[in-house]
Amino acid sequence: MTTYRIGIDVGGTHTDAVVLDEQYNVISEIKEPTTADTTTGIFNALKKVVAASDVDKEQIKYAMLGTTHCTNAIVERKRLNKVAAIRIGAPATLAIKPLIGVPEDLKNIIGKHIHVVKGGHEFDGREITPLDEQEIRQVCHDIKGKVDSIAIVSVFSPISNEHEARVAEIVKEELGAEIPISLSAEIGNVGLIERENATILNAAIVDVARVTAKGFVDALEKEGIHAAVFFGQNDGTLMSVEYTVKYPILTIACGPTNSIRGASYLSQKENALIVDVGGTTTDIGVLTNRFPRQSSLAVDVGGVRTNFRMPDILSVGLGGGTKIKLLDNGEFTIGPESVGHNLYKEGLAFGGETLTTTDIVIALGKSNIGDPSLVAHLDKNLLEKIYNQMVEMLEEAIDKMKTNADDVSVVLVGGGSILFPTILKGASEVIKPNNFGVANAIGSAISQVSAQIEKIFKMDELGREETLKNAQMIAFEEAVKAGANRDKLTIVDIEEVPLAYLAGNAAKVRVKVAGELL
Repeated sequence: MTTYRIGIDVGGTHTDAVVLDEQYNVISEIKEPTTADTTTGIFNALKKVVAASDVDKEQIKYAMLGTTHCTNAIVERKRLNKVAAIRIGAPATLAIKPLIGVPEDLKNIIGKHIHVVKGGHEFDGREITPLDEQEIRQVCHDIKGKVDSIAIVSVFSPISNEHEARVAEIVKEELGAEIPISLSAEIGNVGLIERENATILNAAIVDVARVTAKGFVDALEKEGIHAAVFFGQNDGTLMSVEYTVKYPILTIACGPTNSIRGASYLSQKENALIVDVGGTTTDIGVLTNRFPRQSSLAVDVGGVRTNFRMPDILSVGLGGGTKIKLLDNGEFTIGPESVGHNLYKEGLAFGGETLTTTDIVIALGKSNIGDPSLVAHLDKNLLEKIYNQMVEMLEEAIDKMKTNADDVSVVLVGGGSILFPTILKGASEVIKPNNFGVANAIGSAISQVSAQIEKIFKMDELGREETLKNAQMIAFEEAVKAGANRDKLTIVDIEEVPLAYLAGNAAKVRVKVAGELL
């Protein structure tokens, strides 16, 4: 019996959905406007794509969702948990307070219960000062009934998480086993402030993730679909509902990575630049061995500097709904403002009054959507100048993402990719595959489950070979927790960086594994 899977991805302008069969053939695809509350757009897309597919709902076994709920909650400062942050680092870190540099409006919401307690480790794993367990219990007494999520951060916990683990045990004893706890050693890298920020943000969006997951499961069941549910994470892979609720911050920026994975599948490319043109922005990412390239820099999320895993994405304010302003002196400006999902109401070629990038390509005969007669009055010479500048903006962005001067393969996806030609400077080839408009939803549906660990190990303790095996086993266990089939897991990437300043022949080891759904 044939089985099917649903893939849904939420963009700033459209929510895209597809139904695929076992061979990943597209049975049906839908583009729905993204709604202000995000959820309504998801439900609308789900209902329509299932109806259009005309498949037996009992045969839909998997449902994947790449959503912006958690990103929106942080950016809009809404629906956030009441967080208590416990930093284990007194007296060593008292000079720099938690949430330093975080915008005041966000700090007023998530910074009401901040505690710095004795403990922590040095960079070589030595204890700075013993953990004061009585102090931890007093903190728990102070916050009981006032918070519903806990962030625990210790100095150099990626090297030794002993104090974080013990504080988590005490918190559960004092506040109950049900309270969500975010441990920084599991979320960020070495670098206290950024790791602390990421952990506090993770703790702040636990309820958003839980409500989103429940809403998606309920919507599926309302449609008569009893499928295993997975969420997209920002390395182009999937995670189970339970894993999503524990690490909701990993859903941030999953949209561009879904597009990268979808573009890889549709174009059959393993290495390329992926250009995802939406209604509001164009996101450019790098495909390396079929997975998105990771950023090596600290990343800003909602005005907060963090250092958890994020894709290396360049966003340009140029999309299908980008506004073109004509100035009195015969000049013009392109964006970054956009009409977004209102393109079909506000665009000139659709009966509206706003000149957009899509109107430009329609007027120049480069696209056959809309009504060309509504833009026929525009000056062709001016239109050519505008179009050339649009292409130059994209070519410049592509050049910024290249690591050398050589031409590279470029894959164009997204509904807005009708804006651009199939010849671009800096590109050895430009591929616009079939189903390019819903590459993001396809990427969500076809993705594997993965896990990545990044820890510092002392090679002298077990020897290099055993240490690397140990790191791989930890990554395998994390992937299984995220919903992977243990027997189908493979190592995607392994990186070892010697750390000469640490004792014990230390090295930072990063292992990424991926595999099929359970």
